[in-house]
Amino acid sequence: MVIEAVHVPESVEAVVTRSAAGGLVMGGGTVVMPLVNSGSAGVTELISLRRAGLDGIEVSDGVATIGAAATLTAVAEHPGLAFLRPALRTIASPTLRNQATVGGNLFVAQPYGDLAVCLLALDAACEIAGAAGRRDAPVADVLAAGLAPGEVVVAVRFTPPPAGAWHYHKAMRRRLNSASIVTVAAVVTKTTPKSGSEDVAGECRIALGGVAPRPVRAPSAERALRGRPLTEESLTEAGQAARADIDPFDDAYASAWYRARVLPVHLRRAFLS
Repeated sequence: MVIEAVHVPESVEAVVTRSAAGGLVMGGGTVVMPLVNSGSAGVTELISLRRAGLDGIEVSDGVATIGAAATLTAVAEHPGLAFLRPALRTIASPTLRNQATVGGNLFVAQPYGDLAVCLLALDAACEIAGAAGRRDAPVADVLAAGLAPGEVVVAVRFTPPPAGAWHYHKAMRRRLNSASIVTVAAVVTKTTPKSGSEDVAGECRIALGGVAPRPVRAPSAERALRGRPLTEESLTEAGQAARADIDPFDDAYASAWYRARVLPVHLRRAFLS
């Protein structure tokens, strides 16, 4: 199909109306334009979010709210989201981060979409607009099932983790600007047992990228860590347990066998490096 029109609506309602009519929503274009250029977009109209007022970022009262059209660069530069900077710097190049948006990253095919892995670990929620109004849905649900026809993600919300609870590691073929072989993002809080011994893992949320068709949680690894100190032994066991939670694939960067083989190593590095 050939693109016949590009709409630039100035409200969320107008975006929803255009989307319901069959247009393809576009944030920065880093996901959509390759489809257009290859002739596989499957639509004749594009809907840009550039003027829809969805690029705001706010961190207040312990909650971060990020507009779907906010760029990865803008998120990295926000002082209230400094913990995400190392993760964001592993995504693509500065030029692409200046264009790529938070909402678009939710729909990037693996082995890309590392911010989506982070949002999954953060237990983030999406605010979604549709013809019936607005609703909230966990990022996990959006990643697993997508959106209903005509719906659009307008923002994501999450509670920034406490100091020391955030962990991230990405294995790549190159140091920067490369797709994921294994991505690990985790929020693990620590508690002190009544016995007064060393701290152990309390709440655990571990998300993985590069090892399944979409970002996935690793509940087997979470169970293996909960109530235990974050030692090399416990983390190795958790990484081995995480193999039950993945569905790895072959691509130009790594084989499915290799991804599964090195997962325990990179999960351990996420916490100990």
